[in-house]
Amino acid sequence: MIEERSFQFALKIIQLVKFLRESKEYVFADQILRSATSIGANVAEAGAGQSKKDFISKMAIASKEARETRYWLRLLNESDLVNINLSSHLDEINQIIKILTKIVKTSQLKT
Repeated sequence: MIEERSFQFALKIIQLVKFLRESKEYVFADQILRSATSIGANVAEAGAGQSKKDFISKMAIASKEARETRYWLRLLNESDLVNINLSSHLDEINQIIKILTKIVKTSQLKT
C-alpha cells in the first residue's frame, strides 16, 4: 500500500538525513527531509479526504513532493558531495512516483 511504502521511505530518508547532517550538508538534509516526509503526510491526508476532488488533490501534491525528492537525491548523487550510494533511494522514489501517478490518473478518470 502506498501509505506504508511512503512511510518506510521516509524512515530511510531520516537515516540519510542523519548522515548528511554529520557530513555538514545541512541544505540538502533539510530539503530532502522536508519533501520526502511530505509525501507520506499527503498520502495519509488523502485517505481522510472530504471528497474525491480532495483525495486527488492530496495525491497530486504527494506526487509533486516525490518528484522534488527525486530531484534532490539526483543532485546529491551526481554532485559527489558525500560518498554514499543513493541508487536504492532513487529506485524507491521512482517506484513511488509511478504508483502516485497511476493513482492520480485512475482517480481522475473515475470522476
